[in-house]
Amino acid sequence: MSLKPRQPTPALEFELTGGGRWSLAAQTPQAFTMIVFYRGLHCPQCRRYTGELNTLIGDFDKRGVSTVVTSTDSAERAEQAKTQWGLSGLTVGYGVSIESARQWGLFISAGRGPTSAGIEEPALFAEPGLFLVKPDGTLYWSSVSTMPFARPHFNEIVQAIDFVVSKNYPARGEA
Repeated sequence: MSLKPRQPTPALEFELTGGGRWSLAAQTPQAFTMIVFYRGLHCPQCRRYTGELNTLIGDFDKRGVSTVVTSTDSAERAEQAKTQWGLSGLTVGYGVSIESARQWGLFISAGRGPTSAGIEEPALFAEPGLFLVKPDGTLYWSSVSTMPFARPHFNEIVQAIDFVVSKNYPARGEA
């Protein structure tokens, strides 16, 4: 399923490390909700990527962006990622179903054993994706990948948010 800008996004709910439940419908950001899907604990690229976001989370907060990172990982693996990767500034979710990941247009991969980090890949897991959702629940921007590398840089996203908010720039790709 391909999501289209300016159209409503699918429902999304999952558990959070440390307790609680996250729901897209309950978000009330000033500008956007940013949802970052990462591959899971097994992914060394995800460790670097979420680490970059962790250092810039204050920049997103200042711009009215509510941010969450999540995966198809189990609670135990998500807790390990948050602790071992030093993601103290991030809201980390887990347990996104494969069906839900597909509704969001994410690619699904089959596990192939241990990664270079020495951690076993799950039987099935979602590849990365990043979504900016407007407060009304419509998609503003997305980036979905079939691979763990070559993802959008968060410092560029911060700059883009400054531009689109100041210029009231419309979501593109809707046709």
